[in-house]
Amino acid sequence: MRDMTAADIPAVHALEVRLFPSDAWPERMFREELAQARTRAYWVVEDDGGIVAYCGLMCVLPLADVQTIAVVPEREGRGIGTALLNRLVAEAGARGAEDVLLEVRADNPRAQALYVRFGFEQIHVRRGYYPGGVDALIMRKTLPGASDGDSGGGHVSA
Repeated sequence: MRDMTAADIPAVHALEVRLFPSDAWPERMFREELAQARTRAYWVVEDDGGIVAYCGLMCVLPLADVQTIAVVPEREGRGIGTALLNRLVAEAGARGAEDVLLEVRADNPRAQALYVRFGFEQIHVRRGYYPGGVDALIMRKTLPGASDGDSGGGHVSA
């Protein structure tokens, strides 16, 4: 796993279109995201000379938001998604976020199961959010050591 660069964007966008054909980000969106390094962080995973996964995070304190996470189907079940999510959550914590939010398609039980294993809980549903009328489940994870101001106190998710 390594930081995503502008040179990676064509390959990442090709994967985006392949993996999310009905709601793929335009290539310019990846460029705009990478240009906001103060509040964004993106990574790619390479295997056999090509990019097989990518992820991104937006962090505007006190929240972090998983912008995207994707693994090619041929590499699913090998721990890549887990590694990406570990990286995203670690980065959110390093940047001082108290909570990490994400949205996941209601028709994607594999991703939902990964997020639940990481301690995310569903907090809301956005009805018909995705193309085709598919709902988005909004999930949240409270980070260990998240503080409430300068009190030094924190709360840990169960």
